[in-house]
Amino acid sequence: MSPEPKNITAYAAALRRGELVAVPTETVYGLAANALDDQAVQRIYAAKGRPAWNPLIVHVGSIEQAKQLAVWSGLASKLAESLWPGPLTLVLPDSGVVSRHVLAGGKTIGLRIPNHSLFLSLLLTTDLPLAAPSANRFTELSPTRFEDISPDILEHCSGALDGGPCAVGIESTVVAVYSDSLAILRQGVITQSQLQEFASTIIAEKSALNTSPGQHHRHYSPRNPVILVEPGSTTDRLIALTSDPRDFARTLYSKLAELDRTPGAIHVERPPKTAEWAAIWDRLMRAASDGP
Repeated sequence: MSPEPKNITAYAAALRRGELVAVPTETVYGLAANALDDQAVQRIYAAKGRPAWNPLIVHVGSIEQAKQLAVWSGLASKLAESLWPGPLTLVLPDSGVVSRHVLAGGKTIGLRIPNHSLFLSLLLTTDLPLAAPSANRFTELSPTRFEDISPDILEHCSGALDGGPCAVGIESTVVAVYSDSLAILRQGVITQSQLQEFASTIIAEKSALNTSPGQHHRHYSPRNPVILVEPGSTTDRLIALTSDPRDFARTLYSKLAELDRTPGAIHVERPPKTAEWAAIWDRLMRAASDGP
């Protein structure tokens, strides 16, 4: 089905019935369900093979809706008003509204407003908070193009919205929001330097598994092995660096997906170890991990 208004309405009805819908965001394609519905949220975990300790990010259509789901703060308002809609997830104390399964045993909730017109239209039509992790099996490569969504995921969905290639290409930055400080739980294109404009910020090297998604040792992984090589290497099946980390992020997963269609190791040029490339480093190190 094409993303016409009548199809948005049909998918909104499916979500209200507790069904799953694959949706585009500016980061990666997501697997959406009603965050208020225990059974619907459990369907996400089953479809992805996702462990129960791994929480889900909840997407909302407005800051007002976000305030109903979390114990809000002045710092959260500053971040949301400046950086939403966008690839930033705010982790705040949960207010007890969403399904307990969303929290994965924790006491905090991750919230964001996505910057994608189709998904925003769906959110506003449903008038529901939607849990929507990446539309992939657990630890596997996140899809950033409609054609890269696995049939194994689509068979669990009542429908899927084709929103074209994702504009950002990697998952959102996740930050824990405290009274006057922030902790980065997952790196993304919104960087530490940007966040420090709002509050003192640290990078949380270790945190509880049920605080944020994306903390598993192996993650974002194609089926073929990923090997990091020095820039300028002349190897086959190579993804070369670009000068801009945001440009590189935008196409990284789609290039990995293309090379993963045929057997053989995938080589990726090693990025510089700078703050601007921190999110890319995070994704590549997890993709290249031999760990479980």
